Amino acid sequence: MFSDGMVLQRGSAIPVWGMAEPGARVAVSFDGTTVEASADGNGAWRVELPARESGGPLVLRIDDGKAPRELRDVLVGDVWLASGQSNMEWPISQSADGEAEVARANDPLIRHFKIPKSWAGLPQWQLAGGDWVASSPDVAGQFSAVAHFFARELRASVDVPIGIIDSTWGGSSIEAWMDAGTQGIDGDGLVELARRLKLEDAQALAQARANLARWQLPADDTGWHVADLDTTQWDDMAVPTLWEAAGWNGMDGVAWYRTSVTLTADEARRGMALGVGRIDDTDTTWVNGIEVGSTELQYDAPRVYAVPAGVLREGVNAIAVRVTDVGGGGGIHGLPGELYAQPDGGMRRTLAGTWKFRPAEVTALSLDDNKNQRATLLYNAMIAPLQPFPIRGVIWYQGESNAGSIEQALRYREQFPAMIRQWRAQWNVPELPFLWVQLASWHSGGDQGDDSPWAVLRESQTATLALPATGQAVAIDIGDVADIHPKNKQDVGKRLALVARHVAYGETLVHSGPVFEGASFEGNLARLRFRGDWLAVRGGGALRGFQLAGEDRVFHPATATVVDGQMLTVRSDAVPAPVAVRYAWRDAPVDANLIGSTGLPAAPFRSDDW
Repeated sequence: MFSDGMVLQRGSAIPVWGMAEPGARVAVSFDGTTVEASADGNGAWRVELPARESGGPLVLRIDDGKAPRELRDVLVGDVWLASGQSNMEWPISQSADGEAEVARANDPLIRHFKIPKSWAGLPQWQLAGGDWVASSPDVAGQFSAVAHFFARELRASVDVPIGIIDSTWGGSSIEAWMDAGTQGIDGDGLVELARRLKLEDAQALAQARANLARWQLPADDTGWHVADLDTTQWDDMAVPTLWEAAGWNGMDGVAWYRTSVTLTADEARRGMALGVGRIDDTDTTWVNGIEVGSTELQYDAPRVYAVPAGVLREGVNAIAVRVTDVGGGGGIHGLPGELYAQPDGGMRRTLAGTWKFRPAEVTALSLDDNKNQRATLLYNAMIAPLQPFPIRGVIWYQGESNAGSIEQALRYREQFPAMIRQWRAQWNVPELPFLWVQLASWHSGGDQGDDSPWAVLRESQTATLALPATGQAVAIDIGDVADIHPKNKQDVGKRLALVARHVAYGETLVHSGPVFEGASFEGNLARLRFRGDWLAVRGGGALRGFQLAGEDRVFHPATATVVDGQMLTVRSDAVPAPVAVRYAWRDAPVDANLIGSTGLPAAPFRSDDW
């Protein structure tokens, strides 16, 4: 963390630590104060500088008598740790109005430090790398969008330098961010696992390099989409299959797929629907050399493209798909039934099977990306080395990877508060502000009527508000049901900043929508009590998203009415004697429209524990 351009936390004693020769005398000077310490028998040393108010730029000098270092352009302000999975990692350049937002990112008092993806079997004393970077349009495109918009809002309200430590990894589970002890994991076993994983990785990468060695990668793959391309020398690839399962382990970059479908003259005249499966991450698809569709950075969305009759011909029709993978798994995956050609009005025929395959560009060859689901490995390398670096608080956006089932989502109810307590204990700040984003709306495919893993995960997140100095930004109204990575990160950052202003900075302001407090049932009516902001309806009109159930536990849509500023009544003709009420209890509750007077949405809730 100690480098040019760094941001130090104001109002806290500032520890500085490192390694030197055993017994070396180390002097650390900062803003007119010098503190000294001697390295111990292992070479470790640490000093503590007195707390300082915001300011800078300053110089931090570390001198062991042999190779002094001067760190320049050091600011003192507020440092926030931003962690989680891809929605926190998501860059400004790929968010809504990305080009304009990058151009606006011209405040050099916002600094970002991106921790590289790294993992280890034991807690590390030092990060794998990283640099402090001052915000400017030249570099801001790759900054975490949520963290940057959060910092921008804070700059407007607290007017001090803001440092963001970005410790994120797309697709990561919460288990990867928790230490071994909290999860009851044997430390020696974890070291052995890490050793074995490194050995397996070396073997898998050797196989991938051998596969790549067969090909001379082109400087340009222009023309690989044409209808009559000769692919007889290309590799065979089972589709659907991720590259990693076919021996192309750890490859990020570009590869091409080719297959064909034979049509009658009548079928060609009708046009057809072409399903090319789920593609990790981006594709462009051609039929007979003509582009018919393209989807960017949606690794889990089935692609279906309409192919006009004018593109098709009687006989063999060539299909070409250019796939770009930017990290993690890559290739055409999903279900076999998602790969098909269906002439309009005709029978669907499968395209699952053996396609032709050839790599075109390799941007990385690394197996780091399969470690983000392994318990503790990310914590050891990406969180443990930060302590005891003082921070103002944590913002967290994670949970998608733990919402695969009801059981997973229920476990999160124990895991999430346990992780918060663990991080706070290791920073030795019992009420370190910890703020998070509740999962946005998305059609996960796991929503089975009343059983919604995403709804249960959201409930687990809300339950964690029982811990002190915590806060939640609700996002069910600003998601994208077709994209697990909603592009509107601006409102996410704004809502987190509102929560921070209340939880971390003590401001009295409306920072959340109405909060459900409880329900009572009388006859055919449910009465719901709320606290916080006054009740309102987004867009006006009728309230939506409510359900009632009787003793049979079968939920039915219900009508809700605002009685006064903080009470609702709910009824349903299908439920004459209700005993339970639910609101927004879906993976993607896009119709739910209960808000407060400031426009912030109420969080999903239920009165039952079924």
